[in-house]
Amino acid sequence: MFVVPQDSISLQRAMDDVTMAMRTMRGLRPGQKNNFDAISQDVYVQAINSFTLVARVLMIALSMVGLMVGGIGVVAIMMISVTERTREIGVRKALGATRREVMWQFLVEAATLTLVGGFVGMVFGWLIAILLHSFTPVPAYVPIGSIVVALTAAAVTGLLFGIYPASKAARLDPVEALRYE
Repeated sequence: MFVVPQDSISLQRAMDDVTMAMRTMRGLRPGQKNNFDAISQDVYVQAINSFTLVARVLMIALSMVGLMVGGIGVVAIMMISVTERTREIGVRKALGATRREVMWQFLVEAATLTLVGGFVGMVFGWLIAILLHSFTPVPAYVPIGSIVVALTAAAVTGLLFGIYPASKAARLDPVEALRYE
């Protein structure tokens, strides 16, 4: 049962009045324990807040696992790219490219790879939000802050997981790289 007090009555007084009315309706004598609970909406708000906190932590943990899996994929793709382009790296180094330039080339490639993937994911998420908003009463939208955080996380993932393949490419000996078949 939901009870809303009048504006002139305090919440505590309204709860006391409801408790007395319920005790009378249930025939409880003085000294008997209540066989009902009278609670305010603050209890519901606390329950919802604790649920959403758990949901947020769970979503962050799942996102981190997803980023780790994606990062491992980036390492694998970039290692294949380094292996397939060994001769190109050798030519670049033989023509005067420094380790830093070769490393930067592969880091930018890794960050671009993950940024494009993040952008595609954001477009799909945006389309789902539009569909939800159009066909359901759910007020779905994608906040700009979430877009910035997601794309930044995608780029940082590419940079972090691209360091090993980029450093491996930068450390290649030009003579050995040119001989590679």
